[in-house]
Amino acid sequence: MQITLSSGKTIPMEMHKVRIVQQTWLHPIDRRHRAMQEAGFNTFLLRSRDIFLDMLTDSGTNAMSDNQLAAMMVSDDAYAGSESFFKLADAVKEMLGFALTIPVHQGRAAEHLIAKTFVKPGQACIMNYHFTTTKAHFEMAGGVVLELYQDEALKTQSDNPFKGDIDLDKLTKTIDELGAENVAFIRMEATTNLIGGQPFSMRNLQAVREICNQHNIMLVFDGSLLMENAFFIQQREQPERNVADIAREMMTMVDLYYMSARKGPAVRGGMIAMNDQALFDRLLPLVPLFEGFSTYGGMSTKEIEAMAVGLREMLSGDIAGSGAEMVAFFVRRMVEENLPVVTPAGGLACHVDVSRFLPHIPQTEYPAGALAAAFFLVSGVRGMERGTISTDRDIDGNDVPAGVELMRLALPRRVYTMSHIEYAVDRLKWLFEHRELVRGLTWISEPPVLRFFFGRLAPIGQWDVQLRKAFCTEFGDDAM
Repeated sequence: MQITLSSGKTIPMEMHKVRIVQQTWLHPIDRRHRAMQEAGFNTFLLRSRDIFLDMLTDSGTNAMSDNQLAAMMVSDDAYAGSESFFKLADAVKEMLGFALTIPVHQGRAAEHLIAKTFVKPGQACIMNYHFTTTKAHFEMAGGVVLELYQDEALKTQSDNPFKGDIDLDKLTKTIDELGAENVAFIRMEATTNLIGGQPFSMRNLQAVREICNQHNIMLVFDGSLLMENAFFIQQREQPERNVADIAREMMTMVDLYYMSARKGPAVRGGMIAMNDQALFDRLLPLVPLFEGFSTYGGMSTKEIEAMAVGLREMLSGDIAGSGAEMVAFFVRRMVEENLPVVTPAGGLACHVDVSRFLPHIPQTEYPAGALAAAFFLVSGVRGMERGTISTDRDIDGNDVPAGVELMRLALPRRVYTMSHIEYAVDRLKWLFEHRELVRGLTWISEPPVLRFFFGRLAPIGQWDVQLRKAFCTEFGDDAM
């Protein structure tokens, strides 16, 4: 909830109380430097013990509510026919309107099942923007991923409220050229993770549904951040409505819904949902093979209980927008300090525009990865690269430059406070003032697929040593 102070300034007001806390540590820069070296300048390979604020992701890192924790205590651990599953199915029906539910252990498990069931070699998988694991699953099944985003989507400085919209002219033209029979499905991602958590509009979703109807094409919906996309629709398009009603209307247009529950519902799991029995029957045989029986799907029944509660909570007015409002505060503070950031503020994270932050580093030297490493060095805050390292090489072994070079600073919901954001902004400001010290990275070891997870790199010209010296000159021992 946004609150206006007597000064006229607005701040995000957390509509919860803190009942349990976890200790954090801010280690000296010497230790952070050693940790970064040991991690191969890949923030994914840092150990949690060396991190002050973990803004790598909002997936599986959110704070659960007291009602969720209480629900976990009454779970039914039956292998088959668990009553916990039926509580989840009831919540899915109530909040999203789907009669058929398949639990899976996380979002990429859903992508795996969808790819194996619905993607045939050579078929196009059309989407408003790809996500890393989604693209990998669909391509491994032989599909061709086509991203039909509007031109505005890749403009990091913008006032377009719905940069996640699919380009309808491109969509119609593509279907006409390919033939509807050669399109596996159209996938809409709410919100578009890799371009700054940008939402799509209700109007755009309705238009996509009409095109699907005209050509008998299935509409697949990645609802991992459904609550935030619905919140943005309320704020920017339909202010007279509540978030839950908007989400339910969105679901009436969807053939197949899937989500990672590690975000909005704040549990470690996921699900696929639908109303079409034929689609359900095609997916169901793969569930025991890859996930587990259909009433637990690779999830703990404790998490299933918590997910049922989390689905209801995530679409309540105070919770649906709480993460987005903290992100908006982060982005506003960045703009106030003249720091390059993606606008308008989206869901899940503040995204630093690395092309403007480090314009002297070419994409072939991975500027977003370099910035993530440099920022951890001077702050102890772990962000992550969302740029060319997050793409895989083409069939000839060449780098595929990302459409945008971003450093993502995710805000797990109900975890961090405004003081944490102020600290992050301050260290980013210092780093921006010393940005000429940061140089690029080069590969030491590079996996062939999803290289950003396990790849190791090294700084070109040992710029990390110079950055550390400059920081120590100003701050000395910066431990708590």
